[in-house]
Amino acid sequence: MGALPPKWQDQVWFPTSPLKAVAAKAPSAKVQFDSGQDPASAAALAQKADVAIVFAYQWTSEDMDLPSLSLPDNQDALIEQVAAANPRTIVVLETGTAVLMPWLDKVSAVVEAWYAGSKGAEAVANVLFGDVNPSAKLPMTFPLSEADLPHPRLVKPPPGRPEIIAGTVDTRTQPTFSVNYDEGLKVGYKWYDAENKPVLFPFGYGLSYTTYRYSDLRVKSDGETVVSFTVKNTGSRPGAEVAQVYVALPASAGEPPKRLVGWSKVHLNAGESKDVVVTIDPKHLSIFDVVIDGWRLVPGNYTFMVGGSSQDLPLVQKVSVK
Repeated sequence: MGALPPKWQDQVWFPTSPLKAVAAKAPSAKVQFDSGQDPASAAALAQKADVAIVFAYQWTSEDMDLPSLSLPDNQDALIEQVAAANPRTIVVLETGTAVLMPWLDKVSAVVEAWYAGSKGAEAVANVLFGDVNPSAKLPMTFPLSEADLPHPRLVKPPPGRPEIIAGTVDTRTQPTFSVNYDEGLKVGYKWYDAENKPVLFPFGYGLSYTTYRYSDLRVKSDGETVVSFTVKNTGSRPGAEVAQVYVALPASAGEPPKRLVGWSKVHLNAGESKDVVVTIDPKHLSIFDVVIDGWRLVPGNYTFMVGGSSQDLPLVQKVSVK
């Protein structure tokens, strides 16, 4: 891609070791390592293992755009070959945003670790071995392909004129250029909803080592809007569920299909049920009216939806607002 990245984008790795953290969890097991630079070598090692764990990364930094959502450095091919050699392959993703997963149906599990920091190795090992029941939900949508993005093509600046600063070449001096964000209100998960695009993983998605059931939705809108419902842990171990409340505004509002208006993290023992109450900020049910230069409620039917992600919403109730 031309000039080498400037020094403030050099890849820096923290000296934490997932290998040591995994080995510490299984002291009687034989834990072996392969760098993955040669996928055939990694696959050969995986074939002899009971379980294979592939740590994949996506390097990001400030002052740069990713060329694509694919994993860099031939990592997709590495995962494909390891998974073909051992169907009990777990992929741990250390990424800063969504990535494509052409190998998803060939692996047993995917753990999104993001950039987990100086204790990240121990945290990932705790999740992999089940000592911690994961409870996080995705703060973004993972698309099926880059063609589904609002802006599938990366707009690049025209070539700049390098300047000599203190004896070094500074490539930061770039001519200005324009990027048009024309999706309007359809930002994030609202884009995929409005465009009826299937996704890899929806906003708000996340699995754990237990399961949950939602029931008894009740919506009270009398001065303030209060949404209540019941969540039950239907699995065999304790966990925490991030219950999410969405609403579809009346069609006359001209809004995307739904918006997140509230949530609550519910801690439940195995078999336990809890009633959850979420009070909705009136502004979250409103639209901004440029004529009055303020927020207002649109009269009509508001559809409230509750569940475990933006696309898993088993509870639905309509409320009329005058």
